[in-house]
Amino acid sequence: MKATWQGAVLAESPDTVVVEGNHYFPAESLRREYFSPSQTYSTCPWKGEASYYTVTVNGQENRDAAWFYPEPKEAAAQIRGRVAFWKGVEVTE
Repeated sequence: MKATWQGAVLAESPDTVVVEGNHYFPAESLRREYFSPSQTYSTCPWKGEASYYTVTVNGQENRDAAWFYPEPKEAAAQIRGRVAFWKGVEVTE
């Protein structure tokens, strides 16, 4: 699977975990030069607290376009160490 935005490959891996229709990529598959930490957090009743990354490609910023669960609840243990995307980021095979 591949995650792209503005023509840049943000992450690529044959090993994604699909939860609620979202592909969670291994954190080590991210091209870190495109990511910066965000101060945004949200809470899911069964997954726990999510943290976000802002994605920047060629000076264009996509705030909070990636998210992850640093300490997921037990029911979501399979997404520990993984990152998912939204806000226009395309995830394709």
